[in-house]
Amino acid sequence: MADENDGNDLPSPDADQPVDTSRRRFLGGVAVLGVGATLSACGTKGDDAGKPVERPLTPTELDKALHENVKNVVVIYGENRSFNNLFADFPGVEKPLSALKPQDYAQKDRDGNVLATLPPVWGGLNQVGPQTLDGVIYPAGTQFQEHLPNAPYALKGPQGEDLPLSLVTRDLWHVFYQNQMQINGGKNDGFVAWADSGGLTMGHYTQTRYSLRLWDVAQEFVLCDNFFQGAFGGSYLNHQYLISAQVPFYPDAANSIAKPNIATLQSDDPTDNRLKPLDASPASAMTGPPQFGPSLLTPDGYAVNTMAPPYWPTWIRDPERPDYAKPLPSVLVPQTHEHIGDKLSKKNIDWAWYGGAWQATIDEYKDSGNIPKIPNFQYHHQPFNYFKRQGPENPAERAKRLRDGGLGDESSTNKFLADAEAGKLPAVSFYKPQGNLNMHAGYADIASGDRHIVRALKVLQQSPQWKNMVVVITVDENGGWWDHVAPPKGDRWGPGTRIPALVISPFSRKGTVDHTVYDTASILRLITRTFQLETLDGIKLRDDAMIARGQKPMGDLTNALHFPA
Repeated sequence: MADENDGNDLPSPDADQPVDTSRRRFLGGVAVLGVGATLSACGTKGDDAGKPVERPLTPTELDKALHENVKNVVVIYGENRSFNNLFADFPGVEKPLSALKPQDYAQKDRDGNVLATLPPVWGGLNQVGPQTLDGVIYPAGTQFQEHLPNAPYALKGPQGEDLPLSLVTRDLWHVFYQNQMQINGGKNDGFVAWADSGGLTMGHYTQTRYSLRLWDVAQEFVLCDNFFQGAFGGSYLNHQYLISAQVPFYPDAANSIAKPNIATLQSDDPTDNRLKPLDASPASAMTGPPQFGPSLLTPDGYAVNTMAPPYWPTWIRDPERPDYAKPLPSVLVPQTHEHIGDKLSKKNIDWAWYGGAWQATIDEYKDSGNIPKIPNFQYHHQPFNYFKRQGPENPAERAKRLRDGGLGDESSTNKFLADAEAGKLPAVSFYKPQGNLNMHAGYADIASGDRHIVRALKVLQQSPQWKNMVVVITVDENGGWWDHVAPPKGDRWGPGTRIPALVISPFSRKGTVDHTVYDTASILRLITRTFQLETLDGIKLRDDAMIARGQKPMGDLTNALHFPA
């Protein structure tokens, strides 16, 4: 008999299901591609069988093709889903979930031993109150699947039905130190041990191939199956990484009001990635979630977990200076390092961040003095609002760059969609959907965000700017959901867990799964190369760390594109 801790007697994950070829297709026939370069890092689903081999473009030719053909880069940034959670067995992925063996997914307890079963879902699957969907009641505080084996599993409801994408589930920890402890050097076997949600982290959705609109987009264009969140941890830090490839800094934190938020690590090394549990923390994942103290700041002053913007809109407004945050230990000081917007501005290239519900949040507060709960605007998802150059000291720059994304799915209320329809998007546009449409577990469902993002994509495809556009759809981070693919070694800050990313363009290698290794800053690499910008310091630092280790630096998403040779 196999030892109970070696994982050999654990069950296999769900078998792959046959693809329903009759299901709806939302975006068929949109992209028309010319003959172009072949890209060896991409895998297709048989569409190129029998075609002549095409000559790859040289780097110089590719630079020229990008500069001449791509005039608009649009980034749509969703929330908190690992690749496995939504695309685990997408046809053509390099490492499908269904092909794993027990040693590939067995989770270990906090003492390093393999768990016999998964722990309970602490606090239940649904923590937002009773929800009724299609006649099924999903009560709060209840675990619908019990005594689960130590393996990934399909999420189910109280009647054994596939968990609907329209259900708002509970949130899961997604934080800087815990994410590294969960990844555990690439083994990905610490997700259960260092989660606050017990066995929930191992759950995934199986009906996405039939009901997820983004699945159809992925089949039509390019799905990247080795794309990793740029930084370890949560939304705040990965939004910062998206725009600068750098971690915010709090000067002299140990002598500031933020001192109580400095992390206590398991050693005196400020670069240690192991957060020290509290004395009262349960020894086993089977008896309760781990307990930790504050960890917003590293001992050497880097702001790695969620801190509030220094400017309004923010968590608490300063009554004496209404354009600013009230000075609190959890408020970050204004940042001054360069971001991608600075690099674009140096070359007089227009850019903007469209924040969904930005103006509605400001107006609601003016009218009532209350922070609106719907559309659930998220202050820490507005990364440029942390920077002095886009702060209230520079009102013209602030108004030009921090634009209102508006509300909902219609261009009459959504300013981003209105600009897209009118062909008025700047050369580089970031679009952040409002909170209830971003797919974040805990306060948003998948179905609403999926519908909204695909609606936005359709508007972009009908835009006068579409013929010269590249759209990247991804999420900020994994949201605490497990994934089995080991992130490549980068630098102190990441990359973290694998997340889904799609590249949609008239120049996309249509119907392709791209196996190139990317991270969040690959979006910045694409922008930098397309518009011939200076390279950001954060990208250089990660490149240097990887090259020193003998690794190839992250890709720049050009392997997902196809230009005439």
